[in-house]
Amino acid sequence: MDKTKRLFFIALLPPQEIQDSITEIKQYFAEHFGSRAALKSPPHITLQPPFKWVTAEIGKVEESLEKFTIAHQPIPITLSGFAAFPPRVIYANPLKTPALLEIEKDLSEYLETNLGIADPFAKSRPFTPHITVAFRDLTKENFKAAWPEFKTRSLNFEFTTFQLTLLIHDRDRWNIKSEWPFSPIK
Repeated sequence: MDKTKRLFFIALLPPQEIQDSITEIKQYFAEHFGSRAALKSPPHITLQPPFKWVTAEIGKVEESLEKFTIAHQPIPITLSGFAAFPPRVIYANPLKTPALLEIEKDLSEYLETNLGIADPFAKSRPFTPHITVAFRDLTKENFKAAWPEFKTRSLNFEFTTFQLTLLIHDRDRWNIKSEWPFSPIK
């Protein structure tokens, strides 16, 4: 059996039109501030940071995520402006609503209990939902140049995310591997 491990992560993705708007902002960072790394994944809110898993056994994770989503309802999300993790990360700011905080907590506990997937770094700090528009390759100088422009820039979107998404790294970028719908709102 093939024991090749790949990187995966689990996220909430906004609807396509909002993804397109955020991708335009990522493109702006690439063109004006030399930060292209955020373009290597679709706009998303990470719920489970990257983890390694044997590719041939990913069905076990997928089955587990399907069971998880059946027990959860769609998540309303409000994006409001921009925030940062100085000195390298700028992101579209999802409001920390009880529903968003709860889905992350429930998923983290579920993955650790059922699959042994846990991120020690994530466990050591509070969950801060974010949709990254610039990071890693954003220099400290370019952060200082970009942040004054973005800290007061308006961004307002309200949407509901109806599914959970598993992404896989192809050694160059992140791609959608699978998606599961949440249970319909009762």
